[in-house]
Amino acid sequence: MAGLRLGPLLRYVDGSSATVWVETDRPGTVEVRCADGPGGTSGTFQIAGHHYALVHVTGLTPGTSRPYEVFLDDARVWPSAEEPYASLPPSVIPTPGPDARTRVAFGSCRWAAPPTGEPDPVGPDALDALARRIAADPDGARPDVLLLLGDQVYADETSDATLAWLAARRDLDDPPGPQVADYEEYTHLYYESWLDPRVRWLLSTVPTCMIFDDHDVIDDWNTSASWVEDMRATSWWRERVLSGLMSYWVYQHLGNLSPPRPGPTRCTRPSGRPPTAPTRCAPSPPRPRRTRRPCAGATGATSAGCAC
Repeated sequence: MAGLRLGPLLRYVDGSSATVWVETDRPGTVEVRCADGPGGTSGTFQIAGHHYALVHVTGLTPGTSRPYEVFLDDARVWPSAEEPYASLPPSVIPTPGPDARTRVAFGSCRWAAPPTGEPDPVGPDALDALARRIAADPDGARPDVLLLLGDQVYADETSDATLAWLAARRDLDDPPGPQVADYEEYTHLYYESWLDPRVRWLLSTVPTCMIFDDHDVIDDWNTSASWVEDMRATSWWRERVLSGLMSYWVYQHLGNLSPPRPGPTRCTRPSGRPPTAPTRCAPSPPRPRRTRRPCAGATGATSAGCAC
């Protein structure tokens, strides 16, 4: 899809605002336009040659469901006019009402489904099945939020298609062999998982919170001090764990929190690195301590995507 490499992903949503995540194929300005006026705009940021945007959509009304479109430099990039996307219902931003109860769909440990017609060694894809059910009855009951609890990708157990892609990129006789090695290879795992058309549509229309687990980096990682020592002695582990954590932050964590609370983070580039070098993120200097107030969700019903 020209202009849009991945997404849109609908992330945090409350009664009046939402966050939409995208990866684009070039730098630019991303705009989300909703029916009847609400919307938001954000410039892209770059990490390791990839371009992303996190768009804060404002002006929404509690208890409504508004179709939306995504534009890159004023050119519409979502929804796509191509099949099978054109046959799917419009992507919407559903906002919780003031007294609404939250229906949560849980999931974890998702192995990317193989191409249509190929055997699936792990059985039917539940996320794809949920997408089919909602698409067949877009006005029916649906989850208010998807809570994905780890292993969105398997860095240590790659598919046959990914193995072929890795083999064209580097010698698999060198460590880490058939496992992913760096940030670029991590991005391929997310493309493989989230470019499935129905899953892509589902993530565009149901608010989603995510957290990672061991397979997003490696099975049973950090289980003992001796394990850590052994891994740190290898030639490939440092790049692997840095890339795993960095890609988690970009693809899964960004958008989990409400926009006013993104965290005290600033992005810096070490001196001497070219502009295309991976951006490293460092915490901001300490701020004065403030009394923390409990999240609204701690005392009663939560809004979709509330992180306490």
